[in-house]
Amino acid sequence: MLKQKIFTITKPSNYISRDLSWIKFNFRVLDQSKNKDRNIFERLKFLAITSSNLDEFFQIRVGSLYNYIDYGKERVDYSGLRERPFRIKLLKEVQEFCREQNQLFAQELVPAFHENGFLIAKSIDWLTDEEKEKADHYFRNTIYPMLTPMMYDSYHSFPILMNKLLILGVVSRNLEGKSQQRISFVQVPSNLPRFFELEREDHIVFVPLEEIIRWRIDKLFRNVEIVSVNLFRITRNGDFSLEESDDMEERYIDEIKRKLKTRRTGRVVRVEIEPGYSDYMMKILVERWDVDEYNIFVNEHLIDYTSLWQIIKHPEFKGETAPPPMPVKPICITSNEEVNLFEYLKTKDLLLHHPYNSVQPVVELIEKAAEDPNVLAIKVTIYRVAKESRFTNALLKAAENGKYVSVLFEVKARFDEENNIKEAQRLQKAGCFVIYGIGNLKTHTKLLMIVRKDDDKVTRYVHMSSGNYNEETARLYTDIGLLTTNEEYAHDVNEFFNVITGHSLPSSYQRLITAPGDMRRQIIELINKEAENARQGRSSGIVIKVNSLQDKETIDALYSASQAGVQVKLIIRGMCCLKPGKPGLSENIFVKSIVGEFLEHARLYYFHNNGEPIVYGGSADMMVRSFERRIESLFQIIDPLLKQQSIAILEYNLRDNVNSYILHEDEVYRKSVPNGHAPFNVHREFYKMTKDGIGEIKLF
Repeated sequence: MLKQKIFTITKPSNYISRDLSWIKFNFRVLDQSKNKDRNIFERLKFLAITSSNLDEFFQIRVGSLYNYIDYGKERVDYSGLRERPFRIKLLKEVQEFCREQNQLFAQELVPAFHENGFLIAKSIDWLTDEEKEKADHYFRNTIYPMLTPMMYDSYHSFPILMNKLLILGVVSRNLEGKSQQRISFVQVPSNLPRFFELEREDHIVFVPLEEIIRWRIDKLFRNVEIVSVNLFRITRNGDFSLEESDDMEERYIDEIKRKLKTRRTGRVVRVEIEPGYSDYMMKILVERWDVDEYNIFVNEHLIDYTSLWQIIKHPEFKGETAPPPMPVKPICITSNEEVNLFEYLKTKDLLLHHPYNSVQPVVELIEKAAEDPNVLAIKVTIYRVAKESRFTNALLKAAENGKYVSVLFEVKARFDEENNIKEAQRLQKAGCFVIYGIGNLKTHTKLLMIVRKDDDKVTRYVHMSSGNYNEETARLYTDIGLLTTNEEYAHDVNEFFNVITGHSLPSSYQRLITAPGDMRRQIIELINKEAENARQGRSSGIVIKVNSLQDKETIDALYSASQAGVQVKLIIRGMCCLKPGKPGLSENIFVKSIVGEFLEHARLYYFHNNGEPIVYGGSADMMVRSFERRIESLFQIIDPLLKQQSIAILEYNLRDNVNSYILHEDEVYRKSVPNGHAPFNVHREFYKMTKDGIGEIKLF
């Protein structure tokens, strides 16, 4: 068991804990599952997302915390707590989240299953005799041959139980005499569907695989007394990287990695288990994995809600969820005719706002470039791609057609490593120049450049974006992307590619802000300039939309700007470590989060600049990792119409009263409500945005 020590907070903190703030974000996602205006499949979708989010949180963030605890490294959280008391506070918050999650599933969602055409069988007793025969046939012919009981006793070492798999812990003893209890583990096959499906006249019955195995467990343990059968699931510390730590030195991380190699699997950070579990078994697990009551999460309903995707995506229910509206044309294109981007971009820039504008123009641009005999070269950074990616297929075609193709492929994109490596190797075999990341830095910037010979000159077509080159997520994530042939952008992007593929060190960029190196400084300079304008009586204001705000230096600059009288409006989807509305510190700072139908992913930075606004878009959040451990870029939006469009995007986000949660001084997010005003759902209103409608929009 972990030895607990008591540490006090030396003084109140001006910051909110990153990890506690993330849990509040997952509560907001869970709130989408409570929305009775959504149908049951949409509600189950958000519940499944919260479960997937929590898996990653335990593997990465809780795993990172345990690296401090297990290896004796001191850590003070943003909240002011040391590592051990913070562990207790954090896990208590997660326990509360899971209680709410389970209560929602049992009390609100399960009762709606039957009227929507399906059931999840709680046990085999729910089945008819005929259905039991089908389940038994499935067990004997499919499941049983895949099962392998793993014994643990004085003669057998403790087996390696896999991360995030369902496991049945079976306690047994011999029939003769009063022999000692023994424990065995049976891992539920992960390459079979979680549910065995049975069709009834009016609905489908989804039978959990573990219930079929539990029902026939005697086929695995013959001639012994089965004392108990308990379902559980463990989560282990995931791969640890410098990027996941706020304050741990690189050399210490290398030391941890060496120590981790001596383990065959990462340390257990969570045990999910059904109630009524065997005390004998739990005592062994607790001692073996060095966990306590804070790590143990009891769920009597359904362990691992990510399995609900089998129901959500079932062909029988595909028509139950209405698809989003069809994408509309970008506001700067008024003609109904198809636009030839190679010609259009010679004279105008184009701002795409996904998914309201389709990603198709970008996909088609690179596909045409692959076939166009006038295209000489293509350079691109790739972070995540679709499984059957049209982007990488186009790059392959370009290489086959003799064009120079340079790809910086980030193979460390979390949980996409396998797909990225596979795609990168395909490109390399086709003759593309592939770079597999830059040292310890993660390449997160999204840049594309197409070099094309037009008549007697060479034109560089540039795409800069907040989103990945992934046509699947482009339908689900909100992002912005700028397409241009402006030579200032082309020069900067070309120089940036020289930096990340070679040894060039440009002194400055005209329209880009890049990281690592200069991004934090330049953003803080822009913030400080607004503060100075306010002190001098000039007009000022800041509006920033990002996924996360965690960097203390940037937060301190925003606090100073607030104290100087600058109105600061922040739209932060996920974690926010800044405390808004605190007298003497941040009374002029407003923070909201938008969580709804689409995943908010666009980043926009607006600085009022005494009425001459400066606007940047790009891939970077205000995080330590974004500024110091990632290759990032922000691009300035200079075209007057596109700048006004960006301002309108921010204003629409601020106006939303359907998907918004306001962060208050007490660090609690409260749902925004129309309060007599017309509902304004930003995920619907962007489909209606027009060029004429944005002309008068101002932020200050």
